[in-house]
Amino acid sequence: MTLQLEGKRIALIGGAGFVGHHIALDLSRKGAQVALVDSLMVNNLLTFSSNTGQMKDRELYLSFVQERLDLLIRAGVMIHIQDARDYHALTRLLDSQVKPDVLIHLAAVAHAGKSNKDPWSTFDHSLRTLENSLDYARSGGVKHFIYLSSSLAYGNFQTEEADEEHPLNPLGIYGALKVAGEKIVIAYQQVFDLPYTIIRPSALYGPRCVSRRVSQIFIENALQGKPLKIEGDGSDRLDFTHINDLVNGLSLVIRNPAARNQIFNLTYGQGRSLQEIASIVLQRFPNTPVEYIQRDALMPQRGTLSIAKAKRLLGFTPEWPIERGVADYIDWYRTRMEVAPRPVPSIVER
Repeated sequence: MTLQLEGKRIALIGGAGFVGHHIALDLSRKGAQVALVDSLMVNNLLTFSSNTGQMKDRELYLSFVQERLDLLIRAGVMIHIQDARDYHALTRLLDSQVKPDVLIHLAAVAHAGKSNKDPWSTFDHSLRTLENSLDYARSGGVKHFIYLSSSLAYGNFQTEEADEEHPLNPLGIYGALKVAGEKIVIAYQQVFDLPYTIIRPSALYGPRCVSRRVSQIFIENALQGKPLKIEGDGSDRLDFTHINDLVNGLSLVIRNPAARNQIFNLTYGQGRSLQEIASIVLQRFPNTPVEYIQRDALMPQRGTLSIAKAKRLLGFTPEWPIERGVADYIDWYRTRMEVAPRPVPSIVER
């Protein structure tokens, strides 16, 4: 048995970010009533519009954020500008205006390096917002709570493929907070019988990302005539996952009762090396130089995540290998880097 998305009320906490806005657009197209709650502060509109210093590619990233908001508005997605760290304000908003059936928690400082440099802010925007969301959900009529964790929760992979039972031994602040978040979500189910699903994505990439992930940096550098800087010797493997595959998997999670009280890897399901990503970019930009730089010691040794559980219980079938996904990403980037940023749109809470 599968559930219908049409008419389902879905709230996304931290939903105006890279992952959240893609999820919102997809769910809205499928007939759900989607509402976003976002302060627009973390790696978003206020970050880029208020910083007039030497922020790298500020105008380019501001145009990406503007495009996200334009798409959401045109899709009829409700945008509530609210800091989810404020428990009382968040609760009033959700209770009076949204009344969600499903609550998806995405709020975070979604960058491992930034998290290590600013643990206080990372804790505040990750765990404080999570606790506020959970505390509303347990008494607010929420039927399904979905938490976006990360493959960084595993730390160094101890097996060729990491399934959901792999030990959690994170390195650094970001992974540690994701593990803490998972434990809190599970505890709320144990104590308050709040149904949950925990999702562990990996190495996400795709249009309108401003987090400077590895594939994004490679493409930007190639377009700007700068060298591709590869950490280590290029053999490090990541399970690169196009945002479309994650979005499709999350839709299956909402629709399928078998997803309740489960943890899923939602990735492409194949570890690929940094050198392979670089090679795809170099096929399109053959004159781009390559430099090898020191590897970040706090980045765990990873690889393939097993998606057998998601295939079996959800029917999850990823469709975007890096050969397709990165090529598509390059084409998208080429059009956007030639377009001048437009004025900041007027965002009105509706």
